[in-house]
Amino acid sequence: MMKKIFVAIVLATLAIGFGSPGARVSAQEQDNMSPAEHKRLFREGAKLWPVYCNTCHNARPGGEKAPYEWDMIMMHMRTLGNFPQEDTQAILEYLKAR
Repeated sequence: MMKKIFVAIVLATLAIGFGSPGARVSAQEQDNMSPAEHKRLFREGAKLWPVYCNTCHNARPGGEKAPYEWDMIMMHMRTLGNFPQEDTQAILEYLKAR
């Protein structure tokens, strides 16, 4: 039963993420970002992590999850927390780069 619920949540999350334009930055767009933009997003994400995430989650090393897993986690958390897109992208950059 729990597995069915988990699958339903993942599918709903993916549908929400892919259905809304601008919901996330594509891998190609992320690769085209300048190093300065990556650094800026990382610093912003480091500031936002305690605001949005740390109240419920312990800090995890970025290498604990594959980049696509962080994408899925953040898509889910953005839906639950109603985060602004800019904040979501900064937190995602922070999580992936740690």
